[in-house]
Amino acid sequence: MPYMRRGALSLYYETKGSGDPLLLLPPGGMSATIDWWGQSAFNPMEIFSQGYWTITLDQRNAGRSSGTLDAEDPWGSYAEDHLNLMNHLGAERFYVLGCCIGCSFALKLLERAPQRVVAAVIEQPVGVSDENRAVLSDNLSKRWAEELAVQRPEIARETIEQFRQRMFGEGDFVYSVTRDAVRSMSTPMLVMPGVNLDHPTVIGREIHALAPHAEKIEDWRLPSDVVPGTVAHIRRFLAAHPLS
Repeated sequence: MPYMRRGALSLYYETKGSGDPLLLLPPGGMSATIDWWGQSAFNPMEIFSQGYWTITLDQRNAGRSSGTLDAEDPWGSYAEDHLNLMNHLGAERFYVLGCCIGCSFALKLLERAPQRVVAAVIEQPVGVSDENRAVLSDNLSKRWAEELAVQRPEIARETIEQFRQRMFGEGDFVYSVTRDAVRSMSTPMLVMPGVNLDHPTVIGREIHALAPHAEKIEDWRLPSDVVPGTVAHIRRFLAAHPLS
């Protein structure tokens, strides 16, 4: 089983296919793992491995991955995981597709290493809206925190809660970056707004409106017969932004 290990970090990942590298950041809130792709509108690991070198992972402290909790810079610690994984695989420049919380991780990558991410697909991003403000943080992280406390008794519950609050207790947008940060992002984006409480349509539309080089697809998921057209659109978008 493939792992990237750096000190206390043990990051489980999988790759499939060949071609230009495409990093896939899975859905599932803080419990985001490779298995969650099976519950998505389409499985990009299966679909885009025809033409790309697809790379995905269990996020730190989810599934088969484990590591420390960096309460000083939690979102940044995940971005460093992703960059170190791509370093480990020898991929200097790459594409990224994030779904759900994976979009917040992807946006943090665009902020931290814009020179490395050639183009990004933002699929049903999470974010704070008037309707979900009271519940979104718990939806993304409460069960994960409870499970981690049982699995890792050496980590104090107070430490886990501090980490959770640092990730989700601040901000009113996508948590990982500010609106000003998105305004400054020059990386091309394809934004696919969500349609439910955790993935508010308004958040996807706002990302599209703020990012200077973004295009948008709505009605991309339902009914299911539109999904092949969505996949074709993503392929065209990625092809329009070659790595070199």
